[in-house]
Amino acid sequence: MYEASTQVRVRYGETDQMGYVYYGNYALYYEEGRTSAIRFLGVTYKNLEEIGIMMPVMNINITYFRPAYYDELLTVKSTIRNLSKEDTEVTFHSEIYNEAGKKLNESSIRLAFVDAATRRKTRVPELLYDQLRGFFE
Repeated sequence: MYEASTQVRVRYGETDQMGYVYYGNYALYYEEGRTSAIRFLGVTYKNLEEIGIMMPVMNINITYFRPAYYDELLTVKSTIRNLSKEDTEVTFHSEIYNEAGKKLNESSIRLAFVDAATRRKTRVPELLYDQLRGFFE
């Protein structure tokens, strides 16, 4: 299992009329969590794009427990529970916590590895799998 955390601060423009973070913005926070988790391994989405790999979201499921508010510092915890070198998809299980450590919501986000030239699924790129291998063997 691979786990990484990053923090994001809620900006004013991300809140709604009630003062809560607008629900659609949590997807952006989860994206920041995913890209940071990969970056912590020494790989960026840009690196993946340079070798012809795209990672479109295929499914996102979010369960909300409580709201986040303007200027709160949130912690996004992203986890990959399993991955093999034959996989053509990866699922990130993520949670967002407020500064008090209370869980605000949780998600499951499934992405595909897609060859940019053919637009078809492909196996997890070696560039990424080599960095994750030790967490799953």
